Amino acid sequence: MLKSIDLGKEAILPLILKMSWPSIIAMMAMSIYNFIDSFWLARLSSEALAALTVCFPIQMIFAAIGVGTGVGAASFSARMFGAGKDASAKQTAGQIFFLSFSFGLLIIITVFLFDERILIIFGATNDILPLCRQYLLTISFSSPFLLFSMMSNNLLRAEGRPLLSMYVVLVSSVISAVLDPFLIFGFWIFPEMGIKGAALAFLFAQFISFLFSVNFLCLKSSKYNVQKKYLFPNIPIMRAIYSTGFPSIISHLIISVVLIFYNHVLAQYGANAIAALGICFRVNGLVMMILYGIGFGLLPIVGYSQGARLYQRLTKSVSVTIKVSVSIAVVSTTMLIIFADSIVAVFSQDPALTSIAVPALRIYVMVLLFIAPTLVYINMFMGLGKGTLAMFIFIIRDIIVLLPLLYILSKYFGITGAWMAIPIANLLALFLTHYYAKKELKRFQV
Repeated sequence: MLKSIDLGKEAILPLILKMSWPSIIAMMAMSIYNFIDSFWLARLSSEALAALTVCFPIQMIFAAIGVGTGVGAASFSARMFGAGKDASAKQTAGQIFFLSFSFGLLIIITVFLFDERILIIFGATNDILPLCRQYLLTISFSSPFLLFSMMSNNLLRAEGRPLLSMYVVLVSSVISAVLDPFLIFGFWIFPEMGIKGAALAFLFAQFISFLFSVNFLCLKSSKYNVQKKYLFPNIPIMRAIYSTGFPSIISHLIISVVLIFYNHVLAQYGANAIAALGICFRVNGLVMMILYGIGFGLLPIVGYSQGARLYQRLTKSVSVTIKVSVSIAVVSTTMLIIFADSIVAVFSQDPALTSIAVPALRIYVMVLLFIAPTLVYINMFMGLGKGTLAMFIFIIRDIIVLLPLLYILSKYFGITGAWMAIPIANLLALFLTHYYAKKELKRFQV
């Protein structure tokens, strides 16, 4: 089985690349699947794409729980490995079995009791509400498996095995992407199921990725080597996980709140405006997944370096990661602006949708330039166990700055103002994040 990477000794740039590229591949695979999902549903109808866009922030709430818990568990276990406290790290891995299935059951019950109310709150209009219900009710059953996979992916990176994390995501993304057209349109032996077929493809893929994740955590060659004695709820370990994980959950939930608000603002311009947001989000997500992958690669290095008191290594790792991330953002933004027409044409040939989506995409992707360094700093905070600081920055950016900007700019500049709000808010957030990052890094100067 694959050997763990030594987070405390390898040269920094090669280490950043080794830790990041599997995360990048995995995140890109997820984004490409989302791209393909949108592609097929756009071929089905603009209403189906709009329904997917409405449901997406609900899925992000599921993901917020999984990613937030996983970040908290990874940060704590990386620091424990760095400090030589392997037993605590192993117990951390055991807790995600209980946590993922408890939260998953809660999600399923909530969705089935309040599905229509939830969808209306998230911006579903009467014309797309039935499609939204089909998708949401089906996909809710994937939540226990999705949560477990997200939590375990972070733990695999924290023990220095990012490749295993990549394999889990690749398997689920490939299965979903392959099954999508068969279940949506009814090819071969499969019945035509429309948007419900897309949800079933996702559900099956998440179950398979869950099986892979369990296998990797239970391997004897794993630092975790999960055993039955680690599976029982451990309150002190859970408290340690959520000291960083809970702020991370809140930070991701805030993104869902923003998307809800966006859907309501864009609803006044029709279903095509909501569909255009879906296109922008998916296309932008291709690059965002690279940037997230780089940040995820940095997080365990920071946690391990702090636990092992390798402070110079910690600060240099952050500096190198900033340079890599910003370089990718500059190149990507330039390419997306130049080829916006061709990219939108991949999704739809509808002139009405295209006329909204092309200028929207050219404005929307500007956010990449500002969010690239911000994500590096956020993952640095998480690696240090400073989840509350990361949450504070997201609250300032999205609640205090972005939502008022979205309302004001859309009121005075129409739909163009709605697209402008995100890049401007992220530019202001970058200055705030940089200020706090400098304060944190000063503590490690020797």
